[in-house]
Amino acid sequence: MQRLDKILCDLQIGTRSEVKKLITKGQVQVNGEVLLRPETRIDETSAQITCCGKPYRFQKYQYLMLNKPAGVVSAREDRKEQTVLDLIESPVKDLSPVGRLDKDTVGLMLLTNDGALSHRLLSPRRHVAKTYEVTLQQPITKDQVSVLETGVDIGDEELTMPAHVKILNDTVIELSIREGRFHQVKRMLEAVGNRVIHLKRLRMGGLYLDETLAEGAYRNLTEEELLSLQEETPSLEGIEAVIFDVDGSLCDSMWLWKQIDIDYLAKFDLPLPDSLQSEIEGMSFYQTAVYMKERFAIPDSIEEMMKDWNEMAGTYYQTQVELKPGAKEFLELCKDRGIKLAVATSNSRELFSHLIVHHGLDAYLSVIKTGSEVVNGKPAPDIYVSAAKDLGVSPEKCLVFEDIIPGIKAGKAAGMKVCAVRDLYSIDQDLEKHRLADYYIEDFYQITDRYGAYGDTPERRNYV
Repeated sequence: MQRLDKILCDLQIGTRSEVKKLITKGQVQVNGEVLLRPETRIDETSAQITCCGKPYRFQKYQYLMLNKPAGVVSAREDRKEQTVLDLIESPVKDLSPVGRLDKDTVGLMLLTNDGALSHRLLSPRRHVAKTYEVTLQQPITKDQVSVLETGVDIGDEELTMPAHVKILNDTVIELSIREGRFHQVKRMLEAVGNRVIHLKRLRMGGLYLDETLAEGAYRNLTEEELLSLQEETPSLEGIEAVIFDVDGSLCDSMWLWKQIDIDYLAKFDLPLPDSLQSEIEGMSFYQTAVYMKERFAIPDSIEEMMKDWNEMAGTYYQTQVELKPGAKEFLELCKDRGIKLAVATSNSRELFSHLIVHHGLDAYLSVIKTGSEVVNGKPAPDIYVSAAKDLGVSPEKCLVFEDIIPGIKAGKAAGMKVCAVRDLYSIDQDLEKHRLADYYIEDFYQITDRYGAYGDTPERRNYV
């Protein structure tokens, strides 16, 4: 319970003297009742406040995304320099930047008065990922990438944690780190014999810079973005089996299915409906063929349709489909911990066999379960229940990785813990994925880094 005049000040309606005048003149209503005394105490978390006919909602915490420009310091106040808070009109009390960016560094900056969230994001124990676009003075070399992804001596007592490097061109990379040492990115590149000439932060945890924000502009976080910052990394304690969905979860392959649908329907002079991908989510390979034959009046038999799709997709799986970032290291981690591994996919066994050969997955998987082997497709739990039975593990000791809502619902209905995986092709579902799943990850490195399982696989060295 707080004083009415204080709440109105916190809502940025005016100064203490200004809001007192508004109250005494009868311009303020709370829950439909005109209140005339500034000292009246109300429950700010539930009160419906109207001032001068305009409704207001009290928010205890404020969360702003700022696209920080160069030349501004990451501080609440500074006697000589312009600060990030100077860019904010009427900031709420105690608003602070979460972490620091160098004066000449641009990009994502989170501002909030939620101290608990700030502590969680900055805690060294949590290893929250930060991704930067780094423009270099000299072309990056393979040796430099190798050192960055192994650990760099920057003059501190310990090497840096292994970074993840994505090469955009010879002199521009994306560098992901999970520490917050002083001038860390610049010192890492100097230590490997290069130099940073421009630095832009793109990501902090699950929060990505809104590229539509001009430098110096800011906005409130969406509900989805706020949820992404509050996710916990999955724990493997008590987990005896991990079960993966394949497309969009274990591997980055959702793009090929839309392309195949486009190419296949074009054979019959049919355009691809915008809604098709969402309509067939969770269906087995056979169910998808039946659905498309009926919907589009395809003259070919179900068997001919599936054969064509297999042939079209086979080449992609053999040559172009890659595992999700950190997936190979995570498989190694599970293997080392004695955790059984399986896949439960709506895909066909024949297609998945190409992926097995391409990435050597037979060294890790104990069970492969496909949608054609169960009665009902996702969101029914059949495929996950069947996989757990074949593994000999009770459902409550299984952890599922899924990228789409029907799959998440299937895992939960089976009585398992479910971790949602970020995938660009289901990004519009992320808010619901956050709500339904027990966990959410941007990539599998979040888990392997938590357990110190860095490894030295080609997938890590060629992280994209």
